[in-house]
Amino acid sequence: MSRIAKEPVAMPKGVEFNQSGTTLTVKGSKGALSMELNPEVELQQEDNVINVKARSGSRFSIAMSGTTRALIANMVEGVSEGFEKKLELVGVGYRAQAQGKKLNLTLGFSHPVEFPVPEGITIETPSQTEVLVKGADKQKVGQVAAEIRRFRPPEPYKGKGVRYANERVVMKEAKKK
Repeated sequence: MSRIAKEPVAMPKGVEFNQSGTTLTVKGSKGALSMELNPEVELQQEDNVINVKARSGSRFSIAMSGTTRALIANMVEGVSEGFEKKLELVGVGYRAQAQGKKLNLTLGFSHPVEFPVPEGITIETPSQTEVLVKGADKQKVGQVAAEIRRFRPPEPYKGKGVRYANERVVMKEAKKK
């Protein structure tokens, strides 16, 4: 049995769990998330705890039970607390500004970069060089942060570009004459 799947998922107050057929829905204060369950996995709910079990002893079924448990735990955390990724803009003249459903970035190109914010995601700019990506879906928050970073990833000589807040850029030494 998967060690991760053995751990039950605790449901905090204010979070509703609903399973109809193979569709699982979790609702909370930050929104509602749903996912399709794999037929190799079954869920058992007791009070405010969800247990994930593999239907058979096959290797795939055991692996999917651990994956499903992790996805459910992320859904529960997302609808109750939410997820957040922080990006930093490093470079002279690099700026970010959130305007409604668009993020305007000035990243040293000859033109400004406009990034449309997808549904379920909020983007804040506490300062001109910081971008906060927030949302209930962990995968979507990470994907949006990666797409913003892809416009200008940090380069290894001066470290200029868009980087995650906790990212360490390994710097290269310049050419010698």
